[in-house]
Amino acid sequence: MTDETPWLTREQLRAWMKLVAVMELLPAALDQQLQRDADLTHFDYMVIAMLSETDTRTLRMSALAAATNASLPRLSHVVSRLEKRGLVSRCPSVDDRRATDVRLTDAGYATIVDAAPDHVRTARKYVIDALSDEQVAQLDGIAKSLLSTLDPEGRFAALTYPRDADDAAICEARLTGTAAD
Repeated sequence: MTDETPWLTREQLRAWMKLVAVMELLPAALDQQLQRDADLTHFDYMVIAMLSETDTRTLRMSALAAATNASLPRLSHVVSRLEKRGLVSRCPSVDDRRATDVRLTDAGYATIVDAAPDHVRTARKYVIDALSDEQVAQLDGIAKSLLSTLDPEGRFAALTYPRDADDAAICEARLTGTAAD
């Protein structure tokens, strides 16, 4: 029997192991900061952030699951927890009474507005500020390539900012703290 495994080269293995370390350490660092400063997990933050990005602060449960890459049971559990805290509410969808919508409450919106600056500082500290502008551009290309194989359906396309010039201006204003929200 011949070995058909396309083993990694020394350089590929080194890059792979560094990526594995980042995948292990970064989520823990993001969770730690959000737990300490906002009593949220990173997943909680992503749920309310996705809701805050919509005009009505409302998404169908299935769309929210897709936007956060969560199963419906996991999302339902997290939404229940956020609902008990008064950060979101659930209601039947106005478009389809069989579906459930999740709406960000005013308290939830205030929570994301309060949590975002520290979260952005943490993202900068651990990722953006560690890279040159050229490396950030390379990271964008690398992430796009990886997502094309990990997410061929494009579920995470909604997370790729900016989508157009108007979104670029909004995103820039939010990141620099000059948004007129």
